Amino acid sequence: MDEVETIVVGAGVIGLAIARHLAGRGHEVLILEREAAIGQHVSSRNSGVIHAGIYYPKGSAQGRLCLPGKEMLYDYCATRHVGHQRCGKLTVAPDRNHLAGLQDLVERGAANGMEDLYLISGDELRAWEPEVTGAGAMVSPSSGIVDAPGLMMSLLGEAEASGAVLALNTGFDAARVVARGFEVSAGGMWLGCRNLINAAALGAWDVARGIEGLDPNLIPPRNLAKGSYFSIAGRSPFSTLIYPMPEVGSLGVHSVQDLGGGVRFGPNMEWVDRVDYTVNPALGPSFEAAIRRYWPGLPDGALQPDMSGIRPRIWGPGSPKREFEFQAEADHGVKGLLNLFGFESPGLTACLAIADAARQLLENGGTGWD
Repeated sequence: MDEVETIVVGAGVIGLAIARHLAGRGHEVLILEREAAIGQHVSSRNSGVIHAGIYYPKGSAQGRLCLPGKEMLYDYCATRHVGHQRCGKLTVAPDRNHLAGLQDLVERGAANGMEDLYLISGDELRAWEPEVTGAGAMVSPSSGIVDAPGLMMSLLGEAEASGAVLALNTGFDAARVVARGFEVSAGGMWLGCRNLINAAALGAWDVARGIEGLDPNLIPPRNLAKGSYFSIAGRSPFSTLIYPMPEVGSLGVHSVQDLGGGVRFGPNMEWVDRVDYTVNPALGPSFEAAIRRYWPGLPDGALQPDMSGIRPRIWGPGSPKREFEFQAEADHGVKGLLNLFGFESPGLTACLAIADAARQLLENGGTGWD
């Protein structure tokens, strides 16, 4: 049986960041990917936003990873010539009744260590973004956008330069815990490894259930949150990201320009029971209504279905919101096993910080990360 030190399951942005991080520190790494190309699901079906770190509860894992991860990502993209733009973000209050909510967001961001957030008036908002209507806005200068496919190609290139190997069209089938680590079945063969990292995103639950020796009662529930996007032809009417006030479980239908100057709007949020990326054209009127709250000049009939993505969540309808979850040896008792469940936003922004946290959890048996 062939042996490798570390197997990473999943070639999305987090799996690739972990593989690069470990390979660069001397691990012999094999990346298993069921699809024919990298990053075909969560990593490429999102807004592509570099999040500032405003919304997460103080001390939460998401907040602790987002802020340093954001700066690590900007530095990485600048030094590797990965497409990105620190374009900033405006969160718009539709009327005076929502101005207090903007102040709450500033205070929440400050509690997370953000010192660059500030408020502008309705007049200042119109001077900044003439097409946008609102009573005021919160400015987040450190928000931005990134070329997610370009980022993933860069991470893969650096991982491979450090000796990592990517196996496409090679899905994880099963694993069993043995004295030396794990025996993993993938692509019709069995492989031995010392460390097994489950970064399979939407498929993380299937991978975990396929590990003989892992207590299935420790696997959290899986819920699927679908977000659809619509776009318009031509260039974006905005110079920054435009967000409405956040909603429960969602940041609302916001505008995101791409690096070529185009714009899409989304996502909405629907709980679904299967992975289906079809965008329902019947959602158009609800998107129009949401967008016109901050862009009343949206032309009639301009929206066209664009794309959708599905976020894996460990919380669902009727249950309290939960963060994404690392499960390491201290949680499940299996040495060398790291499961990542429910990694959605800010997974793209924080991928490099997540990779470092994953390394620490492997090295210290899951007792924590800095």
